[in-house]
Amino acid sequence: MTTAEPRTRVLVVDDQPANVRLLDAILTPLGYDVPTAASGDEALLAIADLEPDLVLLDIVMPGMDGYEVCERIRERPETAYLPVVMVTASGDAQKVQALQAGADDFLTKPIDRNELIARVASLTRIKRYQDTIRRQANELASWNRELESRVETQVAELDRMGRLRRFLAPQLAELIVDSGDASFLDSHRREIVVVFCDLRGFTPFAEASEPEEVMGVLADYHAALGDLIFRFEGTLERFTGDGLMVFFNDPVPCDDGPLRALRMSVAMRSRVMGLAETWSRQGHDLALGIGIAQGYATLGRIGFEGRSDYAAIGTVTNLAARLCSDAGPWEILTTERVHAAAGPSVVAQEVGTRQLRGFSRPVRAFAITGLDAARTPS
Repeated sequence: MTTAEPRTRVLVVDDQPANVRLLDAILTPLGYDVPTAASGDEALLAIADLEPDLVLLDIVMPGMDGYEVCERIRERPETAYLPVVMVTASGDAQKVQALQAGADDFLTKPIDRNELIARVASLTRIKRYQDTIRRQANELASWNRELESRVETQVAELDRMGRLRRFLAPQLAELIVDSGDASFLDSHRREIVVVFCDLRGFTPFAEASEPEEVMGVLADYHAALGDLIFRFEGTLERFTGDGLMVFFNDPVPCDDGPLRALRMSVAMRSRVMGLAETWSRQGHDLALGIGIAQGYATLGRIGFEGRSDYAAIGTVTNLAARLCSDAGPWEILTTERVHAAAGPSVVAQEVGTRQLRGFSRPVRAFAITGLDAARTPS
């Protein structure tokens, strides 16, 4: 004997109580839930309310007949695939019309018990398959929406990461993205250490060389210095041809900004000296000059929608740039303040006062020779 799965619901629609009792007597003992409706209007309301798995639908009823009920069922998207078995009292014409109305199958009165059970079991099984497919489709749609949302979030994070990595070391950019705090981009005032460097002899080199050759030199130069900026966790403000500006202590504070700036500058000089040997063999006379200063600046995002940079505005940036301009080939010039704050591990030579363009007072300058690890306090 066939037994239905739990909670399978078969709606019986018939205006004849005797027919309803017969169908209920056959199906209920097999575990089916058998609600009933005595008219077409009741049937449509019951379908909307009970969401049956199958409808046993009599054709001949007062008011709305079974054909119209079936057509109404098929018109609704939510019931378009609901299995409908129409119960006919006679011939092939009714069967054909039943199929044309959208019925999935039909039974002929008097109803054969075994045939009824077989057809109900078959169509409710198909309904379960349809429900599974619909559920999986809904789950897939939900997963797709979730995936789209995640992708949008990830794209936004990647875009934000890309913008941050324009001026921050990757590890710092990741830290800020993970924290979700972008308030550091707002305008604020902070003491920073600024490093400005450029190539001596670059202008005559660029005038006498092909653009591709100039770009090749800049690519090697930027790659070498960019690696060191990231290693020392400096904030890159900008590249301007052969000019480059980096600062420390913002947006991530660091206690050793002066020492870190000098260590990075010494490493930059050593790195570019290696490049200069190759450039010299190619006939290019290029050298590095660096200026370092410490002071307060206003920092924050500048630009417009879709294109912005993180910048430092203040006298300290001009001072570092002027020291860089005044530095000779391979010279690192810094202020007395940076030299004193960096500590005893810095080996430097005082080179007197410099009258820098744009500054009314002369600046006491120091040329950094190198670093002495033995003089670093324990």
